[in-house]
Amino acid sequence: MSFDLSRPAARRLVSFVLALVTMGVNLVVSRSVSAQDTRTVTEPTIPAVCQTLVADLATVRGDLAKKDEGKLDTQRLQAALDQCAPGQAVELRGSAANDAFLSGPLTISRSVTLLVDRGVTLFASRNPRNFDARPGACGTVDHQGGGCRPLIAVKAPNAAVMGDGSIDGRGGDDLLGRHVTWWDLAEQARSGGKQNCFRLIVASHADNFILYRITLRNSPNFHVVVDRTNGFTAWGVKIDTPANARNTDGIDPSGSKNVTITHSWIRDGDDNVAIKAGGSGPSTDISVTHDHFYYGHGMSIGSETFSGDRRILVQDLSMDGTTSGMRIKSDASRGGLVDGVTFRDVCMRNVKNPIDISPFYEHHRGSGDKIPVFRNIFLEGVHAMTPGNVIMVGFDSSHGSTIWLNGVEIDGVQPQNVETQFGAFTVGPGVVNFKMQGAGVTVSKGASREAAVPACKNRFAGFPLG
Repeated sequence: MSFDLSRPAARRLVSFVLALVTMGVNLVVSRSVSAQDTRTVTEPTIPAVCQTLVADLATVRGDLAKKDEGKLDTQRLQAALDQCAPGQAVELRGSAANDAFLSGPLTISRSVTLLVDRGVTLFASRNPRNFDARPGACGTVDHQGGGCRPLIAVKAPNAAVMGDGSIDGRGGDDLLGRHVTWWDLAEQARSGGKQNCFRLIVASHADNFILYRITLRNSPNFHVVVDRTNGFTAWGVKIDTPANARNTDGIDPSGSKNVTITHSWIRDGDDNVAIKAGGSGPSTDISVTHDHFYYGHGMSIGSETFSGDRRILVQDLSMDGTTSGMRIKSDASRGGLVDGVTFRDVCMRNVKNPIDISPFYEHHRGSGDKIPVFRNIFLEGVHAMTPGNVIMVGFDSSHGSTIWLNGVEIDGVQPQNVETQFGAFTVGPGVVNFKMQGAGVTVSKGASREAAVPACKNRFAGFPLG
């Protein structure tokens, strides 16, 4: 039997089968992630090596020796990336004595892979002049921002960063010749101005970009930004940065579609994942599955949503110690439509705000006409094992939220810790152990399949080291 997928009936049948898979019906499937990302995403494979570069530097107690700070590998790394044939990899390998590379900004402008071997670390230079996007701008606080180039800029389709080694941005180390770190600059910017701190990886117009098994540490700013890209996979990625490192988001898809972030571990000083839809366009068809978050600000959508966030699935996620759990955030200066988001099979503990859905980002209404609207938000099989706040708020009576809750339990939740207003809530048939009430709130009974509250006891894996 064959199907013509151009025919509506065939498309409806395929959609029905995919829906059964995502609802947990016992169909036989291969090891693939089939969810809101419209691609069939399978575990990546490491390509053939075009050139192997051997480390000339050694780590000393996890960092480089001061005497080696001027020994940049940027030129030979960039030359290898530029010369490698499409579809192959530049391998960074250690030796018996050496295990480190030191670099300024690199650009992947061909369909090649940067492969970092186990035990090898690619360190970012501590000299901000190497990262200047404008003369003298990087490593400062000013009123303009945007003064730094990223460590790795990806500007080609079918590129990748892979391997069991690590890339370290050294955000907590002093800049050369100064007693200030990148993260110090981020803190200084709280008092006014904009920090000029580089990001670790920025992929733009980089369709089918892949991160696989790589460890990313200590970025001065966001670790990974994926912008205006169709097709991005992060599989088996570890992001490891201190909780007090300001603005060190883990992975931020922005204006992109067909995104899968899976089988990964993230702890950092800001959003673990943040799905943004600002000036780069809408973010759609996104799957965040089989992941573990530790400290950080949780699983976020926003704060920029004015281009629209749609068709997002978060499934099989544990969060242990994040400030927020499932978070949708925006305000009237940056808001828009968030439509069709499912949080399914989510376990949390020691999370201050397990549910945080608000159009008043950081408690501000914001000024402007970009009003946030949250529609068709589904919470199915959600369990917070420790008490926390529940916030589900619409903007006003004309811009209310529509939220479905089915099998949602916050252990020890108190009525005074539940804030709801301007929302149409559909509850059940699975248990929900708190009530929705307040200005502009309506509650109706759900009639769909009952979702069970996950037990969660054995769902909190330790962060993998090494």
